[in-house]
Parts: sequence; structure tokens; C-alpha cells
Amino acid sequence: MSALNLLSLFGWLAICSLAWIIGGCRHPIPWRTVWGSTLLSFGLGAIVFLVPASHRLLLILNDMLVAALASSTRGAEFLFGPLALGPGQSTAAGEPSIGFVLAAQILPAVVFFSAAMAAFHHLGLIEPVVRWLSRLFHRTLALSGAEALSGSIHMFFGVETAAAIRPYLPRMTRSELLTVLTTNLATTASTVLAIYVLFLRDAFPQIAGHLLSASLLSIPCAVLVTKLMLPERDRPETLGAVPPMDRSERQHSLFAALATGANEGVRVAAGIAAILIAVLGIVGILDALLAVASTWLLPGGATAEPLSLARMLGWAFTPLAWLLGIESADLTIAGRLLGQRLILTEVVSYQELGTLAESAQVSPRTMLIVSYALCGFAHIAGMGIAVGGFSALAPKRLPDLAALGLRAMVAATLATLLTGALAGCFYHGQTSLLGL
Repeated sequence: MSALNLLSLFGWLAICSLAWIIGGCRHPIPWRTVWGSTLLSFGLGAIVFLVPASHRLLLILNDMLVAALASSTRGAEFLFGPLALGPGQSTAAGEPSIGFVLAAQILPAVVFFSAAMAAFHHLGLIEPVVRWLSRLFHRTLALSGAEALSGSIHMFFGVETAAAIRPYLPRMTRSELLTVLTTNLATTASTVLAIYVLFLRDAFPQIAGHLLSASLLSIPCAVLVTKLMLPERDRPETLGAVPPMDRSERQHSLFAALATGANEGVRVAAGIAAILIAVLGIVGILDALLAVASTWLLPGGATAEPLSLARMLGWAFTPLAWLLGIESADLTIAGRLLGQRLILTEVVSYQELGTLAESAQVSPRTMLIVSYALCGFAHIAGMGIAVGGFSALAPKRLPDLAALGLRAMVAATLATLLTGALAGCFYHGQTSLLGL
């Protein structure tokens, strides 16, 4: 094991300790959940990174997702023509692409995957996987049934998974609510995963399989963090067993499921676009004000590099990037990518990571670790969406959800950093894992 691998292992322990400290050093520590989460995280990590058969499975899953993405561009090309094609591509009629256009090339994939996931759910293909994962988490992590079910569904869907545990939300304990919110923010729904794949697949050909792995690993990591921050002191209603999935909203036909999923995908894509427009605009204003202030605050005045929110958050996250086992030459870049996610969302960070990786400005190790650590909705916009979505189904719990929202965002950030540290622990230069 190299010094960087050992540093990642130390980082795992340090981040767990940080979660306990942020939570107020609460006692008693739920040791069964702590040990279960740790063993499951490292066990899954060892399977993903060290077992040759898992490499082949990751490759198969990756190829399936990439093929699905290639198919999804047909509808976008029909609607947007050359706008939907990436740089260097051209339509059947010979019209060349005008370059990268996020709205026309990336967001349509969200609509396609939302429709596909709705169809799979209607056909009953998702439920067996969710049930198996729910039971695994319920038994190994000492979770309530509702917590385990919610975390498992989040791998496939976004905040709309709150409907699956709607009957239990009004009576959930605060610890349960924090875990449910955190697993929502620390994982990535399959409908949005396509965006990250499109940004990174040229520099990281097997990124799709690894993002699925990162989302799975984030569940025990999220449980570990939340139970250290807010241990369970009450008896949850569903402690004894995993409740069944709510099938009351199942569509009457496959076509109805496709249509409903596509419509939901349009709302998700529109929400992503709206968040990016609003947040980037506000950040632009704040950065302009910081640039003016820089002329008085920084040595060198107008000749100094101006301050920006991303730069300042990068300073704060650089020590955390070091704990993940990032190489020293990439610490500043990694810290900025991790820090700016809090305000700019992971979409912007993944896009920048893809650009940096293509131009070989970051090492393969940094690309892998940061890809895992960014995989989640741990940002201000995601926190607002999660609190709003869950409170819409349980209005009486709004005060508790609002009070736990910021804590959940912090917990989800730490959980995704733990997945990055796991990747750093097990990666020792296996370029075959990256498809390079």
C-alpha cells in the first residue's frame, strides 16, 4: 500500500471523526451501525476495485449506459438538429455541429432516462433490486425499514422517491429524517447520472460504471455519517422489517409510464436549467463584487488575482482534498472542484473536471477520486429541493425537515468525501479500471 493509499485511509477516519464532532460528540455511539457501515463500505469497495469479475461487470454496465446515451440522442437530434450534436459531429444531411450546447446535448438525456426508468419500474424490473438492497442495508446497518427502502430507491430516482415512504414520514424520528434527507443528497439518481457520463466519457471511458458504484457506496457512507451526527434514541415504527414499495401510483400501461416519466424528466431538466441560470447569475454578481473588493483587500491591488466564491471555497476544501489522498500537484484544482459544488452544483464541477481531464491537467488518480467525491446532490439547491419535496408529502414535519436541511447537506458532503476516500484507498494505478 502506497503513502497515498494510507493517506486516503487516514482521511476516512478523519472525516468520520469530523462528522462526530460536528454532530456534537453525541453518546452513545451506535457501534453496530458504525461497524456495519464501515465493513459494508470497504467490502463493496474491495469488490469494485480488486475483484476482476467486478471489473467486467462494471464494463458491461458502462457499455449499456453509453449505448443507451447514444440512442437517446436520436430524439434530441430530430428536435434540435445540429445543436444536439457534439463538437466534430454532423447530421445525416451533413450539417456540422456548432459546438457544445448544454441545453440541447445534455438535458435531453435526462428526459430519456426518466422515461426509461419509469418504464422499467412499470415492468417490475426495479423493484427486485430495491428490495434486495433494502434488506441488505436493513440487516447490515441496523436501519429502520423505511430508511433502508428510501436509500435503495434513491439510486434510481430523485426526490420523488419520498412518495415510496409517504405513509411513514409523519411518524419518522429526527434521526430517520436526517438519514433519509442525507441519502437523497449523497446519491445520484440514474436520471441525472447521464449528465456526468456525457461530461467525462471521453477522458474516463468507464465513468458510467464507476458512478453507479459511487452512488451505491454513498449509501452506507451516508448512514455512517448521519448516525454519528444524530444517533437514533427512539424506536422507529419500521424497525422490524422493510415495508413494501408503494405501487399506488403505477401507470395502467407501458406507454402511460413512458409518457409520465418523460414529463417528469422535462420537469427535472427544466429544474436543472433554472437552477443553473439562477445560481450562476447570482454567483456572477457576487464574484463581481468580490473582484472590486479585491483591489482594496489583496496585496497588489488591481494586479492581484481577484477573489471569487469558488476560489474561497477551494481554499476551505483543499485540506479535505488532501485527506482523500489527492496528489499534491492537483490539490488546488481538487479543492476548487469540491468547494464550488456547494453553490454551483455538481454539474458545473463535473463539466470542469471533464475539460481538465481531457487536457491531462489532472492525474488519473485525481480524476477517479474526485469523480467519486462529486457524485451526489450535496449543494444548496439540492438541499432546498429535498426539503421542499419531502415537506410537500408531510407538511406537519416541515419544521423538523427545515431544521435538518443544512445538517443533511453537511452530512451528504462528508458522505461523498468518504466515497472519494474509499476510491483513494483501493486505487493503486489500475488504469484498466478507467478504461485507459
